[in-house]
Amino acid sequence: MITPTSLSPAQAIARYGEFTVIDVRTPGEYATGHLPGAHNLPLDRLEEAADALKTVAARTPLLIVCASGNRSAKACDQLARLDIEAATLDGGTSAWQAAGHDVERTAGARATWPMDRQVRLAAGSLVVIGFLTGLAWPPAHWISGAVGAGLVFSGVTNTCGMAALLSRLPHNRAPKGGATFRETLQRLAA
Repeated sequence: MITPTSLSPAQAIARYGEFTVIDVRTPGEYATGHLPGAHNLPLDRLEEAADALKTVAARTPLLIVCASGNRSAKACDQLARLDIEAATLDGGTSAWQAAGHDVERTAGARATWPMDRQVRLAAGSLVVIGFLTGLAWPPAHWISGAVGAGLVFSGVTNTCGMAALLSRLPHNRAPKGGATFRETLQRLAA
């Protein structure tokens, strides 16, 4: 099996022209700022893109990115199981920007929080609601317990059901005029 590699922003910029860059964030996150020339293939649709990525990887190395490096590492592991070699960017787009490199924004993009921040807000809100409601109606404390159990499960399995649900919200979709999933696959095949 292929072992994914990891590159620092300095290593990635030194070899940037060699890579086909794939951003695995939601279209809404991607639109608010991505590496120049990056293609958006959300993590939850990566398997659908496997054939196109295998073809691209035969021509040029793949660099997989996300906001912090967590989803891109997961994507690289997923691609390695499909026998597709890819590298991930340490620290993701955040580290890229912190190193002083520019990002591109999609015209008409609205500000969208990174997915991990959206998950923290949603989970924390549900815990507080469960706790406060539980003061008046004790069975509501189960809401907090369920969220806690979900977070433990997420940590153990390295999956996140809440992120999968949040990624389907309108603010996480591509803005009008942004490339669709099918258009991105066509661009990769060209």
